[in-house]
Amino acid sequence: MAAKQSTLAIRYTTSARPGTPLFFCHKQGAGRAPCPSEVQPRNFMIDTPALELWDALQQEAARRRQIPTATYRVQFNREFTFKDATAQIPYWQALGISHVYASPFFRARPESMHGYDICDHNALNPSIGTEDEFNAFVAALHEHGLGQILDTVPNHMGIGECSNHYWMDVLENGPSSPYASFFDIDWQPLKTEMANQVLLPILGDQYGRVLEKQELRLSFEGGAFYLHYYETQLPVAPRSYTPVLELVLERIGETAAPDDEHVLELQSIMTAITHLPPRTETDPARIAERHREKEIIKRRLNALVEDSPTVRAALDAVVTLYNGEAGNARSFDRLDELVRAQAYRLAYWRVAAEEINYRRFFDINDLAAIRMERIPVFEATHQLIF
Repeated sequence: MAAKQSTLAIRYTTSARPGTPLFFCHKQGAGRAPCPSEVQPRNFMIDTPALELWDALQQEAARRRQIPTATYRVQFNREFTFKDATAQIPYWQALGISHVYASPFFRARPESMHGYDICDHNALNPSIGTEDEFNAFVAALHEHGLGQILDTVPNHMGIGECSNHYWMDVLENGPSSPYASFFDIDWQPLKTEMANQVLLPILGDQYGRVLEKQELRLSFEGGAFYLHYYETQLPVAPRSYTPVLELVLERIGETAAPDDEHVLELQSIMTAITHLPPRTETDPARIAERHREKEIIKRRLNALVEDSPTVRAALDAVVTLYNGEAGNARSFDRLDELVRAQAYRLAYWRVAAEEINYRRFFDINDLAAIRMERIPVFEATHQLIF
């Protein structure tokens, strides 16, 4: 007597086509499985626990789907946010899309419409949405069985704005920055006068003309000095504070007693500055010392200025003096000396092709290449992703 055949039919969804039903039939003892056209829905019989198990396996398979079969490119910016994308997910699912290919959505240059000028790989772009909105977007992708491919832009970073703290730290500290090795910078270029400096070809004219047109200005904010060129803000190396503070000390010394607490504090701060390791220091312990002490100096200087109106007034007057007078070329000598003492060299943008000493993304000055092949760089720029 022939063995009785039993039929187990299971309806499932492929990872390649979310929502597309296919039928698989295994006939025990028959020696073959019929093609889908031979299987009729009315023949399906399966017990509830097995069905629940299959559903669970199906969901896990969808969650682990790794091979894209149909992608949809999404350009995120302030005009198409996480909320906007979330609303489109059912439509993408209906198209048979397996993965959303997302443009970069990390914090980029303000007003960036493409996102490839990333300033911080570890923060979402606030113009695109909040963390909660991003989580809602991801949850909706999972709910509809879609995956996500993200362009992380591992090759370069935007350096045109001060929101890139890696680059700003390099500009402040030169080779002594803990982030100096994040970028490909030739600190000993053929042009010897640029030793231990990085070229910044950001000026719209020759340096001397920019200086005399008062387009380059000094400021003091939160215990630190900065140079400004229109919307670009550049840090000033702490050891170059000394000439500025010497003039401040002269001014307050005209009216204050030698043992005045504010005079003594300013003198103490200036002494601490002279003991800072130089920006050419590359020993890890000395680099750590420099970073620790320079921040303490800034906090002390800020507290002194806030506590003493006399010091504040003297400092403001000295900053004004440094910024020069229109029509008086010699009045910019102090500012010129300060600029030349930095870990960067300001230059007319047209000289970039001949003198640039950092690797860029093609020839775009505002996009500096990063050394992603180095493990510390990879780990530092992938904290949010992983």
